[in-house]
Amino acid sequence: MEQLNRRFLETYTPQGGIAFSPSTPIHPERVIQFGEGNFLRAFIDWMFDKLNREGRFNGRIVAVQPIERGLCERINEQDGLYTLLLRGVEEGTVKETREIITVLSRCIDPYQDWASLLQCAESPDMEFVVSNTTEAGIHFDPSDGYREGAVQATFPGKLTAFLHHRWKTFRGDPSRGMVLIPCELIEDNGRNLQKALNQVADLWGLPDSFIRWMNESCYFVSTLVDRVVTGYPRDEAPKIEAEIGYHDQLLDGGELFHLWVLEGPQILAERLPFHEAGLNVVWTDDQRPYRNRKVRILNGAHTGSVVTAFFCGLDTVRQMMEDESTGPFVEDLVDTEIVPAFLDEEGAKAREDFARAVKDRFRNPHISHRLLSIMLNSSSKFTVRNLPSLLDYHHKFGKLPPRLVFSLASLIAMYRDGTVSDGVFRSQRDGVPFEVLDDPDFLAFSLQTWKNYRATGEDALRVASSFLSRESVWKCSLAKLPELVPMTGAYLLDMTTLGMRAALDKALQSWL
Repeated sequence: MEQLNRRFLETYTPQGGIAFSPSTPIHPERVIQFGEGNFLRAFIDWMFDKLNREGRFNGRIVAVQPIERGLCERINEQDGLYTLLLRGVEEGTVKETREIITVLSRCIDPYQDWASLLQCAESPDMEFVVSNTTEAGIHFDPSDGYREGAVQATFPGKLTAFLHHRWKTFRGDPSRGMVLIPCELIEDNGRNLQKALNQVADLWGLPDSFIRWMNESCYFVSTLVDRVVTGYPRDEAPKIEAEIGYHDQLLDGGELFHLWVLEGPQILAERLPFHEAGLNVVWTDDQRPYRNRKVRILNGAHTGSVVTAFFCGLDTVRQMMEDESTGPFVEDLVDTEIVPAFLDEEGAKAREDFARAVKDRFRNPHISHRLLSIMLNSSSKFTVRNLPSLLDYHHKFGKLPPRLVFSLASLIAMYRDGTVSDGVFRSQRDGVPFEVLDDPDFLAFSLQTWKNYRATGEDALRVASSFLSRESVWKCSLAKLPELVPMTGAYLLDMTTLGMRAALDKALQSWL
């Protein structure tokens, strides 16, 4: 079986449901992309590829390997080509697409070829920088001193050196500023990247004229990205390759759903008209409402349900949605508590549509999202993702949201029995060991609070009151919220005497 590359593509006859453009023009390289992993290839590169197919961009992407070991060699062996599988549920119907993505021109390994990266900075065609170097990538490291002619250690260091070389090449021409679009999963990623680059420039003692050019002639765009990317389908790869008729070591997979929110001026929307190509891309001057919607509905549905589902004996999100007890719990958690809890009515329809899409995504048969992976750092996640919904619901309706309170009780109950070391909680579920990470102080406090618990109503109230008074976790004393301590204590008592599934079934009956 031949390997996918441009020579092979010249004579390839599509099969196995593959879509691609048989005659792909060689466009100029217009995007430098820090990161070559699954997410960028299944999200950003797919979008630029779609723009090219519709004649709305006419440019290619140069990927940059962000760490010393990566995919550069494989990408270049395949001339930047790879197959993308997108699968999911839309309005109850399972759908799948298969495409050959042609937008990548090559990949540069800066650890082996720093000069080629700087040569890209010299190109007048280069306009855009995109990145996904993990959440830790946008971080200023004062030890990353300037190294003449050598690769910088950090992403901000590499990017500052790239921009400085471009500034020198074009003698500070303001028209040669670049549009920087980070996709790292941190809030205000554009502003944080700009801050890090300024810190690097100050550390290196770069000229004030360069710093002004960087801040005034370049755009820093904050973004919100949303697509589950599953990556290389290892178990299915032989079958898929037999169907499509070639070997692809860069097969990539993800869900059909996608959302990209970019915070920037309208002029950038005209230069990157993703929305005109039918993509779910939003240009806005304020991404906060979109981020709030995603955090509270998508992430909140996850964090508000996975602990309960895990201790009901389930392992994946899809199992959770198909279960006769946890399925209705998640549905009602989203529809009757999280979505109604928003205090503003503006965008209500968009929230309801997003909530429906979230539940379809949870049911995707092609994504095995394990509950344990979502349960990491549950205490801080609940504070950010679910507590605002709980408090807003109480403020709006004058009563507590029972499912969110049950979720909170599940989180507290998770840490009843086990051991803690180095921020890792180790316990068992039905005799099978498991472990999760969380804040070390919270874990130590949890074990101490549950110590000598006697499974009585009085003791359950003591545990509930102690946890809810922990201001260092919740940023306030939840014990002061009327009726929250007794409701949480009652759920804790049921969980510790009946078991999680029986406690949930009892609660479901009481909520009818």
